Amino acid sequence: MKPVLRLDRVCKRFGGVVAADNVSFAVLPGEIHGLIGPNGAGKTTLMNLISGIYAVDSGSIYLEDKEVTTTPSHTRARLGIGRTFQSPRFLQRATIRDNLLLGADLKEQFGYLRSFFGRKHTNFENELADLMSMVDFTFDLDDDINSLVYGQRKQLEIIRAMLAQPKIMLVDEPAAGLISSEIDNVMRLLRYAQEKGIGILLIEHSMDMVMNICELITVINFGKVIAEGTPDEVSSDPVVIEAYLGRGFDAAN
Repeated sequence: MKPVLRLDRVCKRFGGVVAADNVSFAVLPGEIHGLIGPNGAGKTTLMNLISGIYAVDSGSIYLEDKEVTTTPSHTRARLGIGRTFQSPRFLQRATIRDNLLLGADLKEQFGYLRSFFGRKHTNFENELADLMSMVDFTFDLDDDINSLVYGQRKQLEIIRAMLAQPKIMLVDEPAAGLISSEIDNVMRLLRYAQEKGIGILLIEHSMDMVMNICELITVINFGKVIAEGTPDEVSSDPVVIEAYLGRGFDAAN
């Protein structure tokens, strides 16, 4: 199976700080691939490089067979790179529905106003209803986005990314600040995306979640890949334990 995302010796430096040091890894379609490491290791920087927010200093980034190393971020989104952030990002003076329609706009690749009247609008409503029921959301879509609490916005950002039907989703710390039931919802959404064949690159500090949901994990420290493997392999790697997990970590718990 060909990777949906591939990084080849990607480098990024900010002054004297090396944020990405010859990073190479790949994510397959329908794979949940963890990206873990200590704070400041360069995880979010890599997502910013993949999505085009930052430019690489050297190396290459591929979406399927297409090199997107120098492709603008908005074009990468059109090509199928979805993204969520540590802190949810929405249009603050807009309704919930208007914010979610941005996802449908990316999928259909037509203008924002036409997204209200396009022939695919019914599909948007049906897809949205399925995703909303999955996390038991029953609020009015015509309410202001700011009427939602933090945990709801975090889940809704994943739903918006899924509505675009991306080839890969970059999901940055989706469990941060959520209660256990909300984390269960996030995992349910990610597994549903996986079933749809969407590749997922997941940054998450909750090791319970990472070890439970990821098939492959890449570990970075000081911008450099120090290990890659299955959850069992990574959790028993002495280098990973020393750099990140700690000697008291038990993958079985």
